[in-house]
Amino acid sequence: MTKIQENITQGWINGLIGVILFSGSLPATRIAVLELDPVFLTVVRATIAGILAVVTLFIFKEKKPSKSQIGSLLIVSLGVVVGFPLLTALALQYITSAHSIVFLGILPVATAVFGIIRGGERPKPIFWLFSILGSLLVIGYAVAQGLTASPIGDLLMIAAILLCGLGYAEGAKLSKSLGGWQVISWALVLSLPLMLLLSVVYWPSTLEGISTSAWVSLAYVSLFSMFIGFIFWYKGLAQGGIATIGQLQLLQPLFGLALAGLLLKEEVSIGMIIVTFFVILCVAGTKKFAK
Repeated sequence: MTKIQENITQGWINGLIGVILFSGSLPATRIAVLELDPVFLTVVRATIAGILAVVTLFIFKEKKPSKSQIGSLLIVSLGVVVGFPLLTALALQYITSAHSIVFLGILPVATAVFGIIRGGERPKPIFWLFSILGSLLVIGYAVAQGLTASPIGDLLMIAAILLCGLGYAEGAKLSKSLGGWQVISWALVLSLPLMLLLSVVYWPSTLEGISTSAWVSLAYVSLFSMFIGFIFWYKGLAQGGIATIGQLQLLQPLFGLALAGLLLKEEVSIGMIIVTFFVILCVAGTKKFAK
């Protein structure tokens, strides 16, 4: 195995770990917003992750990003620190966790498109065939379940996906020069002052009556969804390519549906297993024809 092949393989491993950690985000957010205000949930999770990022950067004595990197870090903050968490939290007031997961099927395409715009990648035409086919499989499966929709919730999820794809692509491009975990850490640090202020403003008048499951969900989205998952994800994107590794997100809706079944008692059918198999084939196709 050549050094390049080894690097790409490591990219797939890191990307897969990131996807697995991200898969619990929407089910956990759904549990949390049943008892916590979505704006408060968004800002407090970013605050917790931001404090963790400050400590981590201090321990490893990381150098500050250059002025030319600040703009990209702000885009990352807009996309994955504020935009996606806030819009999905708002959407989950109107739609179920399972329905929201439908839209994650569009995320690989959004990431690949922004990877072309922001990262200059040029996948082969057949790559798009597998990418779009995988997305349609995921979306088609979820729609076939007869999930009810809310126009407001759907529009919020579409906006969330677009911002997330932008944040993923921008962070992956920046990771090549700044480092994977450093990108999400500095993005969190840049947003920390505002997030901390808003956490105080939106702090609940009382914490009584908030269940343990809501607090556990908040802890999960703060530590794993907002920080630890990105360490693996951005590193994987930088190693294997934005468009290529981004296709692993096709597995996230299916992992998410499985978790929704476990956490929210939603049924996991044979159809889901069949779709999972074909989606894995699509992921394998995009890996083969990405470059």
